[in-house]
Amino acid sequence: MKNNRLGRTGVTVTTLGFGAAPLGNLYRPLAEHDALAAVNAAWDSGVRYFDTAPHYGLGLSERRLGAALAGRPRHEYAVSTKVGRLLTPHPTPTGSDLAAGGFAVPDTLTRRPDYSRDGVLRSLEESLRRLGLDRVDIVYVHDPDDHLDEALDQALPALADLRDQGVVGAIGAGMNTVAPLSRIAAEADVNVLMVAGRWTLADRSARPLLDLCLRHDISVVAAAPFNSGLLSRSWPPDDAWYDYGPAPDAVLRRARTLAEACRRHDTVLPHAAIRFPLRHPAVASVVAGTRTAAETRSAAEWASTDLPPDAWADLDSCVGFGGGQLLA
Repeated sequence: MKNNRLGRTGVTVTTLGFGAAPLGNLYRPLAEHDALAAVNAAWDSGVRYFDTAPHYGLGLSERRLGAALAGRPRHEYAVSTKVGRLLTPHPTPTGSDLAAGGFAVPDTLTRRPDYSRDGVLRSLEESLRRLGLDRVDIVYVHDPDDHLDEALDQALPALADLRDQGVVGAIGAGMNTVAPLSRIAAEADVNVLMVAGRWTLADRSARPLLDLCLRHDISVVAAAPFNSGLLSRSWPPDDAWYDYGPAPDAVLRRARTLAEACRRHDTVLPHAAIRFPLRHPAVASVVAGTRTAAETRSAAEWASTDLPPDAWADLDSCVGFGGGQLLA
């Protein structure tokens, strides 16, 4: 699997990154042996970039990922985690985090937004403890939508200091919204931005952000290429989800139009979904969350095999996308 460098740093990531949100029991429980098998399958398929966050399962994802990577040669892989949400004891637990956070874990902890310098340092220290590592390669400021000024004034400068000291290799921000990421790209000293769900086969709204990053030598990691499951099957079902909720009718119709185009070119929708983000030269990696070894192996195979130009032309025409000449 190809390795790509992040910005001007020495950190490299594989074309496919393993998204560890499912390890935190995203939406439903995942057995310990299945979590381990998914990470092992990623490693055996050549994946060497693993992304997690305290938010995922209230720390469960970090603990499981760290355990699964224990014993692997540390210089052979890159790990990213996130700051901005501190985990603190829950004063009034309900028994489950599903309603509040979307993870099937006990809600003995709760997430407290903290984008201060001290909050960043504390969050990273706790993440390293859960991961069982002495360092991580990439740190993102996580979802600072309502705290953007604080993230720009405190969180990102704190991470820049850690990077300059050699404590971390690359820094950036990870969000689902394009406008704040564009401001970060223009104003902050970052190496990489993670954009989730906005640069996909079905949702291409992050195109201006990617062009901006290319001009500033900022790498992009495209996360959530399946748009919450909409593009994860050969034929999107009636109850498909999009952007963390039921897919609107217009979005479902668009996805099915794309699925029909894939069939015309002897491929499947999730293959095109995995490969699409890599067509822009700013994108260094696609991060996909997979729950099983079989899903992980399929994602790795799709990430390593491109579609022919006529297939991309057909898929682009399905969504009225006219910027194909600028894609790598």
